Amino acid sequence: MGKKNSKETLYSVLILLPSIILIAVFVYGFIGTTIYSSMTDWKGMSVDPIKNFIGLDNYKSLFTSFINKGFRQDLVNTVTYTIFLLAGTLIFGLLLAILLDRSVKKEGIYRTIFLYPMALSFIVSGTVWRWLLAPSGGLNAIPTWFGNSQGTFQWISSKKQIWQFNWQNIFKVLALVIAVVFIIFLINSIINENKKATKRNSIVVAILLIFAFIIQPLLPPAIATEELHGFNLATIGILLAGIWQYSGYAMALYLAGLRGLSASIKESAKLDGASEFTYYTKIAIPNLKPITMSAVVIMAHISLKLFDLIYAMAGTDNAFTGHPSIRMYTTTFRANKLALGSAMAVILFICAAMFIIPYMIHSHKERLQ
Repeated sequence: MGKKNSKETLYSVLILLPSIILIAVFVYGFIGTTIYSSMTDWKGMSVDPIKNFIGLDNYKSLFTSFINKGFRQDLVNTVTYTIFLLAGTLIFGLLLAILLDRSVKKEGIYRTIFLYPMALSFIVSGTVWRWLLAPSGGLNAIPTWFGNSQGTFQWISSKKQIWQFNWQNIFKVLALVIAVVFIIFLINSIINENKKATKRNSIVVAILLIFAFIIQPLLPPAIATEELHGFNLATIGILLAGIWQYSGYAMALYLAGLRGLSASIKESAKLDGASEFTYYTKIAIPNLKPITMSAVVIMAHISLKLFDLIYAMAGTDNAFTGHPSIRMYTTTFRANKLALGSAMAVILFICAAMFIIPYMIHSHKERLQ
């Protein structure tokens, strides 16, 4: 029996070995190369093939130098893209799933219509939405159908910015956001009577409060001069296209979750006098928590990969709809600053890991339970 198991283990290792080698070289090897390149002054093989190690200077330049002010606004845009894309796709996807779950007539046709946008590439949908959001036509022309004057909103070129904050206070902003998130976790753990999670979250909240009120004021500002960033209204057009395209995907996830619930649960709720609204808000939606977590990770990942949608809708030179991936492209392949572009790529990689790694850890813990 022991020899048989050892042979099976050997065969398994031999079968997996080519894939492991390829992943090690072409995934993790390239990631390591990119990280190293981001710590050099490399300008590309055609300009200067020599890489001189300069440490974290590129990262310092991205977050503090005046010349890279645009990249910092791109990071703020990324946060807004992520938050609103998540909220929009999850809300509309859930509503569509609930409508279809109520056994509407010709459900298959509606399901196909809602899912169809996801089958399109961002380049195709981005081109169509660029026409729809043109200042002289598209959505702005709708008021003329009713005898009113044409709309003037600049969907992807507006220069107006709201919800501004000073980048000098970025440490305060981050501490506040993280504190709010952990306070939500703390309240949730108290409600669920999870003593271990309550203790852990209480310690984290206490540390954050100490940092915010005692340590943080002693730190120097992030940059020397006032630098305002905020929510660019030009990103609304990009968000409309993204939410339209991926709401159907969220609907498919939620619909599968709703159909996976036992029919006896709904029947029992009806016998107890629960309305449709009560059933979905009190019973069905709370049971869809794993689906929601999966959707959050997927949509957050997509929000970091909006390069082709923004490229098709606004181009690479529209600073008001900027995204780190667009700036990474122009910095690397137009300005030949490969080291600085590599630093931007590493920052995007870290942003993606912030969503994916906690989800993987959570999923692993659930499998072990």
